[in-house]
Amino acid sequence: MNIAFIGGGNMAAAIIGGLVGQGRSPATLHAVDVLPEARARLEKQFGIRTSADPAAAAVDSECIVLAVKPQQMREVAAALAPAVGGQLVISIAAGIRGGDLARWLGGHAAVVRAMPNTPALVAAGITGLHALPGVSARQRSAAEEVLSAVGTTFWVKEESALDAVTAVSGSGPAYVFYVIEALEQAARELGLPADIARRSALQTFAGAVKLAMAGDADPATLRARVTSKGGTTERAIAALDEAQVKAAFVRAVRAAAERSAELGDTLGRD
Repeated sequence: MNIAFIGGGNMAAAIIGGLVGQGRSPATLHAVDVLPEARARLEKQFGIRTSADPAAAAVDSECIVLAVKPQQMREVAAALAPAVGGQLVISIAAGIRGGDLARWLGGHAAVVRAMPNTPALVAAGITGLHALPGVSARQRSAAEEVLSAVGTTFWVKEESALDAVTAVSGSGPAYVFYVIEALEQAARELGLPADIARRSALQTFAGAVKLAMAGDADPATLRARVTSKGGTTERAIAALDEAQVKAAFVRAVRAAAERSAELGDTLGRD
């Protein structure tokens, strides 16, 4: 399967790198970018073909990955429309609804929306996928193959669920970094050297996630195991509950989901 990447930014490079790392021949990959320096970087790093012509790349490919910014998608789709036939089109652009993209592509039916997150850059991402009705079983498998190169994947039946996926896993790394930032700040304010504060915050987060993924216990149970009655953790959790931190997180994720839906309305408006 020949794959054309329209857009040569970080996420496209991560997927290309993941595919090559899994043994896919660079000769089957073609990246399109308007910037000569981006094309040169991809050629040097992965040994793939590059060009500045989306339509030419699409004609020679069975799968097209649209990795451009949401605001550029309508223009890119218009350029691609004459060259799109039976190819699978995968969009990794946030906020662009599948129906709108299909319409901009001249009624193209085989469209999959994908919502990866930035840990894909280190092959540790998670990607939500949604297929329009015109996507075949073979094309669904192809979409999984492409996105699983940078982590795990899952399918959602309703496209509206991608707003929740965007809010939870798409934006989620920022929430994690926010908490790491706060933990590091607290460590410094308590007198730990900056390098130890950073290492402590990062490894505590990494270790806790590894522990959570290693067993079947839910987060509440794991938290209770650390929280001895009358101890230091109980005092800390009480302070967090008094500040309604958990409720604030839930509100934040809801706000992100609402914004995702708003972007879909705005970007898809004719």
